[in-house]
Amino acid sequence: MNTSTIAPPSFYDRQIDTPSAGEQDTRAALRFVTCGSVDDGKSTLIGRLLVDSKTVLQDQLAGVQRGGQTDLALLTDGLQAEREQGITIDVAYRYFNTAARKFIIADAPGHEQYTRNMVTAASSADAAVVLVDATKLDWQSALPELLPQTRRHSLLVNLLRVPAIVFAVNKLDAVDNPALAFAHISAALRQFAEHAGIPVKAIVPVSALIGYNVVDANPGWCDYNGPGLLQILEHLSSNPADTTQPFALPVQWVEKPAPTFGTSVSSLPPEGAVPPKGGLSAELFSSSADTSQGRRIFWGRIASGALQPGQEITVLPGGKTAIVAQVLNHARQPKAILAGHSAGVILDRELDVSRGDWLLATGGFEPPQGSREITATVAWMDEEPLVPGRLYWALHGHRWVKAKIKRIVSHININTLESHDASKLDANAIGVVEIALLEPIAALPYKQSRVLGSLVLVDTASHKTSGAALVL
Repeated sequence: MNTSTIAPPSFYDRQIDTPSAGEQDTRAALRFVTCGSVDDGKSTLIGRLLVDSKTVLQDQLAGVQRGGQTDLALLTDGLQAEREQGITIDVAYRYFNTAARKFIIADAPGHEQYTRNMVTAASSADAAVVLVDATKLDWQSALPELLPQTRRHSLLVNLLRVPAIVFAVNKLDAVDNPALAFAHISAALRQFAEHAGIPVKAIVPVSALIGYNVVDANPGWCDYNGPGLLQILEHLSSNPADTTQPFALPVQWVEKPAPTFGTSVSSLPPEGAVPPKGGLSAELFSSSADTSQGRRIFWGRIASGALQPGQEITVLPGGKTAIVAQVLNHARQPKAILAGHSAGVILDRELDVSRGDWLLATGGFEPPQGSREITATVAWMDEEPLVPGRLYWALHGHRWVKAKIKRIVSHININTLESHDASKLDANAIGVVEIALLEPIAALPYKQSRVLGSLVLVDTASHKTSGAALVL
């Protein structure tokens, strides 16, 4: 549910080297989110990763002193309110790299009030590290009861199709019997994950404060002889985009060519772009007398599949078809492009295409049909409860549509994982609802496409982001 505009080319866009068939892509940057309950040590863990991987300079360390000692959490808690209260409020992004790969970390808040920020960070993550504070649990019990926010965040990252989930049991250095505590907490996590259908890559004991099993493995500690957290992350796959699905692109910007001096025509380049000498030549655009291809470029980030010249596409809504004449990358160079990257599309003829429309593959595929009624799992994030009959704005790709909540099918109890009848969904609740849309959208189940299957619900009066809807 990424509602941001097309970002400028980032370093991981340029570094991606598509792996061969059957090979996991562990060379591209890994985007992972840390989540869990309040004060489980998420910010401290990231600080430890940054310090022990030699990413932090000495003057930066000097600026995160508290009481004469280094407070690793201050490396990510940048807001004044975060430093005063000692909690994470907004998502903080940090970057570091090892000899094996690059990493983009999202430090998500653990407080229930800021669950929406965690959902935003997790929606584009390749992996999630869910921290569990051993000192908050009855670790002497054979199956300790997990904290509600640990359960909630685990369910959310699984619903959002985060490909890899790792549980990190933190603060084991602060309990009397670390080995016994890790064994009992691991058993509780495995039971919960199996019941909830959450695929877990690993469960690792860590001490973010001391550094055990964070960057360097500590064999034998807590009777654990597996790899450290960083080694696990280095070997995770980084394939969040739906490259195996049929092509789909939500149109974000329609670029119209403007005539320039001389015989060539050009368009205004994006802000910050450096045009080639002499401007963009007429090779990219047809003249007004040339009807061999359209003169407009449709820009957007490819949601699924791949795009190359010669493909047949259909426009939704409208249903008109055309052939792709040219495909441009972010540098305006002709090139076939995979999902997850921005592209400019020139069609073989002029069609009525606007921001919010979808370009979808047709050749050999059945494109998604426009639907006005959908059933979706909703993660509700507004303080105002969700009730049947309420109207919201629904954002699907870059298309805004009025949406009405027809019925609340069920509410999911995060403790028992059972579904119950409900007349409303309160803040931070997860449930299943039926939604009626004023206009049809090209929706697919979220398990099939993360972009085509997701909607953001926005309050029509306050303009707050109220909920994340995942099409079933």
